[in-house]
Parts: sequence; structure tokens; C-alpha cells
Amino acid sequence: MDQDVHLDHPGKCPRCGMTMVLKMPDRLEYPLFLDVEPRAIQPGQQANLTLRVLDPGGKPVRHFETVHEKLIHLFVVSEDLEFFAHVHPEFCADGSFVLKMMLPKPGMYRLLADFYPSGAVPQLALESIYVKGPPIAAHLKPSLTPQRGENLTASFRLEPDPAIAGLISRIYYTLEPGAGLEKYLGAWGHMLIASEDLIDLMHLHPFLASGSNIQYNVLFPRAGNYKVWSQFQRLGVVNTVAFSLRVSDL
Repeated sequence: MDQDVHLDHPGKCPRCGMTMVLKMPDRLEYPLFLDVEPRAIQPGQQANLTLRVLDPGGKPVRHFETVHEKLIHLFVVSEDLEFFAHVHPEFCADGSFVLKMMLPKPGMYRLLADFYPSGAVPQLALESIYVKGPPIAAHLKPSLTPQRGENLTASFRLEPDPAIAGLISRIYYTLEPGAGLEKYLGAWGHMLIASEDLIDLMHLHPFLASGSNIQYNVLFPRAGNYKVWSQFQRLGVVNTVAFSLRVSDL
């Protein structure tokens, strides 16, 4: 999961908690295929999603590693960047993953699936869904003011500010109140970053966590506007907060 982490002895990854392996397998792509019913989805209508993973030879994959307590993490973002979901489709005996989901507005939705086929390396795969009706374009403006979640407030700080494409940016969160913070799905936070045009999506976990202070290290691939969703758990309640920012050229 965190391929920049190395140990000189067997053990667990200090960042994500997964068991370290002696040698990384070859980085081969495992294609993801998405079926949606009905084919023509109406806004507010339930859609039935089926996701299937094939190995590089075209055979269905039936065995996956558990990563952050789940076999798959699926992020769904609407074209206007107002709808966000972090969900976990149900695993079936044939190796597929199924999910029932209501998509509230017309336009394109981008899906980012994060999964780990056994014997391979962690995979990130993108797909798209279209809901009938005129698309609603995103119009992001930088917004870094503190955001209130269900039972905490998150303050956001960038270093450097503004972020620069192609260089590591550090994102710092301060969570208040800090008492009662808990890991959510095995991590002190989950982050999804989406570019305004929905070409680039990234799923990240904290680089450092100390009390109520959380640090992420992010490499933005291009200049432009981005939206950043982060999830933190406090006293059993998951808080989702969102910020938007502008990334500059080098």
C-alpha cells in the first residue's frame, strides 16, 4: 500500500499496518470492469453496480487482500464535485463486487476503486457512470476556511502555499476537539483528491498523525483547481470535510 516504506526485518508497515513482504511482485495492471443497471440511469434512481477484476491474462480474480479493513474501497464523485461517497461494495463468491447506489443529479460520475489482488500489488482503477440529463460543470474556487463536520472542526494548512505541481506538498489538519479521535478503517484519516476536470483522482492516508494534528504528503500532477475530501472519526462518528485549492505551475 505504501511502497515508499521499507524495513530491514519482517513486520507491519508503520503507516498502514499491512504485513511487509520480502519482495514486491511485478507491477502489472489488473483491469476493472463495471456493469451498471439500468443502462439509462435517471437522477434519484437506484443503480445496481457490479465490479469485476481480471488478472493480466484475462481470468477473473477471486482472491483479494484486506486493506484498511475492506477488500475494496470505492469513491464516487459527481461532475460538479458536490456529491462524494466512500463506500465498500459487497464481495460475492464469483469474485465480483456489488453495490446499490442512488445517484442524485444528472451528468458524469467518476469512480475510483482501490483494491489489492492476492499475489499482485495494490491497484487503483477509474471508471465513469452517466446519469441522464444536462451535465453540471464544476466551478471551483479556493476555499481553505475551517470546516465543521458532524462532531469536530477541521482547520487546513498548506506548505508550500500555494501548492506547486510536481513537488511534494504537505497538507496539515488540526482537528478540534482532539479528544475522542479514533482510527477510521484502520487509518487516522482517508483523503480523496479530485482535479476539477476529474481526470486525476488520488486516495491517500496520513503520513504522520500526532494527537489532533494530521499530515498528508501529496504530489499534485498538474496545475489547476482541486477538491480535497478528508474523513476522520471521533467518538464513533465519521466526519467528512471538504476544501478546494489552486495548484500552481513550477
